[in-house]
Amino acid sequence: MFNELKEIYKGKKVFLTGHTGFKGSWLLKILTMLGAEVKGYALAPEGDLNLYNIINGDTICDSVIADLRNRETLNKAMLDFEPDFVFHLAAQPLVRLSYRIPSETFEVNAIGTANVLDAVMLLNKPCYCVLITTDKVYHNNEWEYPYRENDRLGGYDPYSASKACMELVIGSYRNSFFNENTYPVHQKAIAVGRAGNVIGGGDWSADRLIPDIVSALHAGKPIEIRNPDSVRPWQHVLEPLTGYLLLGAKLLGNPVAFSQAYNFGPDVNDALPVHKMVEMAIAAWGSGNFNINQTVNQPHEAGLLKLDISKVKAELNWQPKMNADKAVNTTINWYREFYSRSEMTVYTEKQIQDFFNG
Repeated sequence: MFNELKEIYKGKKVFLTGHTGFKGSWLLKILTMLGAEVKGYALAPEGDLNLYNIINGDTICDSVIADLRNRETLNKAMLDFEPDFVFHLAAQPLVRLSYRIPSETFEVNAIGTANVLDAVMLLNKPCYCVLITTDKVYHNNEWEYPYRENDRLGGYDPYSASKACMELVIGSYRNSFFNENTYPVHQKAIAVGRAGNVIGGGDWSADRLIPDIVSALHAGKPIEIRNPDSVRPWQHVLEPLTGYLLLGAKLLGNPVAFSQAYNFGPDVNDALPVHKMVEMAIAAWGSGNFNINQTVNQPHEAGLLKLDISKVKAELNWQPKMNADKAVNTTINWYREFYSRSEMTVYTEKQIQDFFNG
């Protein structure tokens, strides 16, 4: 698949929002390996430990450090670059943080997306856009049924609701300004990727399972887990990122047919409870233990969530390459290399190459 994607993206201009974040940094690295010219737009990377700086992100892209809510800066960055592709990953991505900054979460995720689409609308050239939301956009009934792309959208917490709002914004722009019936006029294709819970090396975000696990294991402390029985569609970060790139390539070939929403997740049997993921991580690390800390009155988080990926299998010929055990082992191996002071740019590239060759 790597060579096929390289044929599509080599020499192309890609505007990547959220390039300094965890998923964005991995996507930035893949795009540069594919030979794309990348312009990133995001806030500065957070914390002393971040993947963007580890891969020397400033040396492999034109980086604009700015807020999605700054429309003038965003418009200028987009118009000066004149991208062939837009991948929109920038977001306030954390459920628990959304309880502390709810209005800002809605501003960034919903209005920020409208600002991106406003900028795309100003482009006087064809452009293929993949906008990333989440598996949490669905109205969650806490049932075993895996959610399909045409199921009802909703959101209990501010993060999930803001991402559902983002989907409504995208749908409105697609209908009003990027309608499939007038594609020869506007020449803009707009698709949506909905990904499950991603894991992978280089994530140090607060209140995320793998960063919490690795921090505790490295420090020799017990892992504290809040919701041991919560079930999520876990997948390695390279899985959905490859899917996004494939979706962009499909848009290039048939912009009208693929301007839709697609779920990217693991097979149903890899939607696992939190405690199982923790046990796998401990086994991969070689030592460790965990405590269950179910604090009273903690913010609501979904208990059961699964994705149906039959559509993306059928229409994009995409399917996950790693099961949950391999995804966890690949992730833990990245952190093990990091803490052994390995050259992580090289090791990150190796994991990408191994993924495509596997």
